[in-house]
Amino acid sequence: MFLIILIVLILAAVLSTGYVVRQQHVAVIERLGRFQGFAGPGFHVKAPFIDTTHDVSLMTEDEHMTFDAKTSDNVTIELDVSIQYHVDYSDANAGAQSGIYKSFYTLQDPVGQMQDYLADALRSQIPARTLDEVFSEKDAIAQAIDEVVAQKMLGYGYVLVTTLITRIKLPAEVEESMNHIIASKNNLESATNDANAARAKTVIAARAKAEAMAAEGKGIADQRVAIARGIKESIDTIQGSELTAEEANRLFEFTQWIDMMSQYAAKGSSTVVLPSNFDEASSQFEQYLVAKDAPKPEGAKPEGGRK
Repeated sequence: MFLIILIVLILAAVLSTGYVVRQQHVAVIERLGRFQGFAGPGFHVKAPFIDTTHDVSLMTEDEHMTFDAKTSDNVTIELDVSIQYHVDYSDANAGAQSGIYKSFYTLQDPVGQMQDYLADALRSQIPARTLDEVFSEKDAIAQAIDEVVAQKMLGYGYVLVTTLITRIKLPAEVEESMNHIIASKNNLESATNDANAARAKTVIAARAKAEAMAAEGKGIADQRVAIARGIKESIDTIQGSELTAEEANRLFEFTQWIDMMSQYAAKGSSTVVLPSNFDEASSQFEQYLVAKDAPKPEGAKPEGGRK
């Protein structure tokens, strides 16, 4: 019976002396409650019932926090901040001066301490900026608070890898107002673009119309020049056939009159008013104007039968 108890005690002693440290971890060894040293990844042996080991992770941790702050234009906002950090293992051989030692023996709640530092740094950065500046300078704010908090946490054995402002939440009424302002600005730009397009279209159409009218006028002018040249040539030809100038002009006028009547006849039935005496044809239009403007007898009906 004594032999069995002895064997059990020996096995317990042997098993209590061996321990394994995982990769990316380190063991803090305490001998009778006092710091003894560190043990890296792998299998190790310790003094039974005297040494105690504590596992410390060297992996990068990720924490998400939320903070309230007020901008310089008196808008209270909510910021979601994400931080990545790890124990400072760069000087593990420094013993009690190393980051591993400081992280294990200095702070009981490192995350809570970082949160306090971040809140203090944010509340010194946000009140110095307007709401628009907070949005546009979000990365600069994150970098500024990262530098301040990283320096403080390094003294406690922690390396702050990065600090990110992942979200900026506005009060509902402020967000609605900003959305309305953005929508109004977009509508104004759209209306301005439409007006500019319409104006450009009108200008182009007017320019094209002016060019077309100019071309048409030039064509009419050229046509009239050609007609005048043809008339002159016709009169010169007629005058060359032993006719007097007056006879040549009357012959030309008669020829023109015949051409005009032929064109009227070619268009179908139409009414043409001819003077009874062609010698007085030149004054017929003047006589019509005089008759039209003459005073009417009282009670006479105007032209068209309307009163």
